[in-house]
Amino acid sequence: MPISSLSKISVPGADGNSTSLLMPKLQYRFRVTLEGFGVSNGEVFELTKQVMDVTRPQVSFEPVTIDVYNSKAYLAGKPTWSPITLNLREDVDGRVQKLVGEQIQKQFDFMEQASANSGIDYKFTTRIEITDGGNGANGVNTLETFVLVGCFLNDVNYNTLAYNSNEPVSVTLAITYDNAVQTPFGDGIGTDVGRTLGSIITGGGS
Repeated sequence: MPISSLSKISVPGADGNSTSLLMPKLQYRFRVTLEGFGVSNGEVFELTKQVMDVTRPQVSFEPVTIDVYNSKAYLAGKPTWSPITLNLREDVDGRVQKLVGEQIQKQFDFMEQASANSGIDYKFTTRIEITDGGNGANGVNTLETFVLVGCFLNDVNYNTLAYNSNEPVSVTLAITYDNAVQTPFGDGIGTDVGRTLGSIITGGGS
């Protein structure tokens, strides 16, 4: 197939002309980093190496109903971030299990039956990065990052063992968080669009 025809592999615009198809982000090119997770901070990258899959953030706005005369109107209420799910392979050295256990113990001491004093004592930050596939001498570049702040584990599942399975042992973490933004800032959630009243900007970042 002639190279010149590759520009036709796309959707034609309103003017009938086609432009080249854009390279998509690929699901398997990603990296997850947990900052402030557990207490063995020097070993946190061990979790990054053992990630199997992760869900991306989901946000929803609870509708506010305004009842008026013969009708109803709706406004966007407070946003709610749904927990993400992170699946990890467990290693034979027990490093993953140790770090997960440390984080759980920070949230609640199961040996002494004592809870943490405040959220700052156990909350961590989660970074979900989409990369360009680079490695080794060809350094990796980050295309997008979701930064999840105020994270804690709200569900830990040590999953199943089975004689008829060839799958690795895994642990599934459900992570609840307070807020999420995308970087680089200006692209996606976190973009400064200014608060508006009609067409008049009333606020926003500098």
